[in-house]
Amino acid sequence: MMKPLSYKLKKFLDFIKHHTLKYDNAPSYEEIMDHLGFASLGTVNWYVKTLEEKGHLSRIKGPNGKRALILNHIEQTATTISRLPLMGLIAAGEPIEALENPETVDVPQSLIHPDNYVLQVKGDSMIEEQIRDGDFIVAKKSSTARSGQIVVALINGEATLKCYVPKPNGIELHPRNPNYPIIKIDPLDDFSINGVLLYSFRNYLN
Repeated sequence: MMKPLSYKLKKFLDFIKHHTLKYDNAPSYEEIMDHLGFASLGTVNWYVKTLEEKGHLSRIKGPNGKRALILNHIEQTATTISRLPLMGLIAAGEPIEALENPETVDVPQSLIHPDNYVLQVKGDSMIEEQIRDGDFIVAKKSSTARSGQIVVALINGEATLKCYVPKPNGIELHPRNPNYPIIKIDPLDDFSINGVLLYSFRNYLN
């Protein structure tokens, strides 16, 4: 169980949560600095690093070396729990078939949206983003993504969770584990993006 955060850390994290839920993406470091009245980006980085170490945030490497923030956990309470469909399994390793089923999973009410769904992760190719075997992810249905975003990708009818990296000569799907190879999409592959990662969860209340 995570230890309670200090007032300043909680205020920092609450702003990221509010912005993410409102705009479907985390704020930039500059937006955080302006909103919270920090004097430098170094202060923002210290807060982010501290919350990373405590397991509340992850940073996803994006264009030009910048890193986008992902919330690892949303506090769940009896008054905010609702349910989203668990669409099946998704590989964080080699692609596997997504298994459709009618089950649902408890999530915070703030994540309820007709375009959102849950998948359970199998494998450890995204371990450097704190997404582990057995975790659940909440994804938002989308057919497009920005470079560096983690996506639910469909390759010849099979689903995988990877970092989307478009290149001038084709699309690459990058793992976040050096033990796994980059997946390069062949022009003949039936490829599509089926969703963009919003949150990852390690422990659900069932």
